[in-house]
Amino acid sequence: MPNIEKSNGIARLHQQQSWWHRIFRETRTQLLLLYALLMMIVTAASVPIFMLLVFADVDRRAQRGLEPPLEQFRRGYAAWQNDASSNHNFQQFVTQILTDIQPEDDNFLIIYLNGQYYKSNPRELPSVIGVGSEIEQQWLSFTEPRQGKVTTDNPQIGNVLYLTQPLELNGERRGLLVVAHITFGEHQEALDSAQVFAKVTIGVFLIAFILCWFATGKLLAPVRKLAVTARSISELDLTKRLPVQGSGELAELAETFNDMMNRLQGAFTSQRNFINDAGHELRTPITIIQGHLELLEDVPPEITETLEIVTDELNRMNRLVNDMLLLAKVEQPDFLQLETIEVSAFIAELYTKVQTLADRNWQVHCPEQGKLVGDPQRLTGAMVNLIQNAVRYTKPGDLIEMGTMINRKSVRFWVRDTGEGIALSDQARIFERFARVASSYRHSEGTGLGLNIVRAVAEAHGGRVKLTSQLGNGSTFTLILPLEPPKERLLHDSDSDHRR
Repeated sequence: MPNIEKSNGIARLHQQQSWWHRIFRETRTQLLLLYALLMMIVTAASVPIFMLLVFADVDRRAQRGLEPPLEQFRRGYAAWQNDASSNHNFQQFVTQILTDIQPEDDNFLIIYLNGQYYKSNPRELPSVIGVGSEIEQQWLSFTEPRQGKVTTDNPQIGNVLYLTQPLELNGERRGLLVVAHITFGEHQEALDSAQVFAKVTIGVFLIAFILCWFATGKLLAPVRKLAVTARSISELDLTKRLPVQGSGELAELAETFNDMMNRLQGAFTSQRNFINDAGHELRTPITIIQGHLELLEDVPPEITETLEIVTDELNRMNRLVNDMLLLAKVEQPDFLQLETIEVSAFIAELYTKVQTLADRNWQVHCPEQGKLVGDPQRLTGAMVNLIQNAVRYTKPGDLIEMGTMINRKSVRFWVRDTGEGIALSDQARIFERFARVASSYRHSEGTGLGLNIVRAVAEAHGGRVKLTSQLGNGSTFTLILPLEPPKERLLHDSDSDHRR
């Protein structure tokens, strides 16, 4: 039970990974991820610029906010000088006007008399502009009205904006008025607003990303339809074409694909017709020559050997023609005549047939019962091809095994020998037509098409051929077939039954 649970967990994990891999392989996902990456780069570059612009605008507005209290002081100062009833007590005037002017938040009115701090409103000053600060020394050095900004390293202060106004009485300088503002509050509000805006933007961006993912999927639906239609086109049916809708890029793609399929279908048809015609045309002279050779009697001994060579070559050519015609027929829908096959009975009958081929140590293994939908004649021919290869490259008394193995989805027919084996570099090419390899598998009296026919029969059933071999240790050829062939084979076989 623990092993089963572990296997189920691994299977679920594999399914989840496959789902994620499939999502990330989709074109729309890749496009949206690319757009998202570009948006992130643009946003990362624009946010600092945006904050600098916001802070600059905040500083400009705060700077303008310093002018009203300064103007109020100037008017009060002018009225005090022109008031004949006043006793012209300068310190009393300064104290009174500081009381009358109510600065806004983070604004500070500071009075310096005779180069010394006198009073301020509010009374408590931040250390950065307090008594003895560097900024204070800078202000006291001004002899004319000034405005400016001082950037501090203290995040609780921000920038210090200021306006200065020298104070004179009877043409003599008596002091200095400073209207200062600390920008921490405005900057913090701007940052808070930016954070709220960023959260809203991220939410909107995620919603837009999801909506765009579905919208892009709908826009790319014709492309998926093209892919589905293209996958449904096979060697068995080259007549299917892609639907052409509209006049855009997708329509042009469909038209180009259809033109390619027309050329491909024409090439396949021409090739098949040529092989059929050549095969049938070659059969006639071969048959005539064989017939005349068989009529020859009482020939001299020196000619008998030549006749045997010619006869062997004619037989080989005849097999080659038959193999060519068989391969040409593989591409036709009626290549397979499907029926239900009892696997154990099939392998037992095959074992009975091949025991007479040569003096070998024949073994058969069929531990399981099962059924397969396939063409028994084609499968028999493929297995006989593999067995003949095993006979050809083994010696009398060597072991040749055949057997089957069945699971829920497929059946395996295998042939194992203890012959010379096949080099790893040749194993991928040995199933090709007339392939030249170092192994003697292609250096014998065979036509060079036997293993190609085996692969063609397996693929016609929707399966494949697997080769396991090592030089000096023999080879194992395995036909791996689904329990049911491809749907197009089943549909064609059903149509053929109805016609019959």
